Amino acid sequence: MSTTELQPRVGFFTDTSICIGCKACEVACKEWNDVPEERHGFSGTSYDNSGRLGANRWRHVAFVEQPAPPQRNGDGQLRWLMSSDVCKHCDRAACLEVCPTGALFRTEFGTVVVQEDVCNGCGYCVPACPFGVIDQRAGDGRVWKCTLCYDRIKVGGEPACSQACPTKSIQFGPLALLHSRAAERVEALRKDGQPGARLYGADHGDGVGGMGAFFLLLDEPEVYGLPPDPVVTTRDLPGMWRAAGAAAAALAALVAAAVAGGRR
Repeated sequence: MSTTELQPRVGFFTDTSICIGCKACEVACKEWNDVPEERHGFSGTSYDNSGRLGANRWRHVAFVEQPAPPQRNGDGQLRWLMSSDVCKHCDRAACLEVCPTGALFRTEFGTVVVQEDVCNGCGYCVPACPFGVIDQRAGDGRVWKCTLCYDRIKVGGEPACSQACPTKSIQFGPLALLHSRAAERVEALRKDGQPGARLYGADHGDGVGGMGAFFLLLDEPEVYGLPPDPVVTTRDLPGMWRAAGAAAAALAALVAAAVAGGRR
């Protein structure tokens, strides 16, 4: 079978409730994809020393410290919320829509990949991403992001990050299977006293048409640094082009009428 034939849609399900913040996924991603090293120190505000997603960090584990709900004895405690963030591989990807060179393309697995040898560094895709994922590499100019280890999955392998995750917080597989598994997990957590458990990015009716990398969260998306209602940034482009076309046609008609009137 040709690798260009459509395959079952695959992606990531990240269950943040079992993430332990070990950052094994960050290390595995960097090692496999030869992502350049970045040096970070203690920020003074968080034990997370890797900051954010970027051209040199395709996986990022966020650390969120917050007061835990009061216990029955009235004592409040702290809890850590941890989540390994990554490119969402949106079903409707604005980055792909604005790319003028075709450097961004959708693979046979439904994922979105940058071809570094085609990217001209124009940067149009950077502001187009509603999640701030895509970034230009300093001294290079081209954009880089998670490929969902396209080179591994097209030969039947598993992405490096999910393979390295010791708790299986990051799960890889067919999206339909992952959605079913995630729904069961949310139900179990809610029954176990976690009313804030919810899915993020699993709804194909959302503003980006659903995501190829979705999450189980224990609090509001904003707590994890995620936009609560992401919308594809190119959603108004068709209407804008139609309006521009109508305006151009009206202007052309006015010019033609003026020229005809002048001749008379």
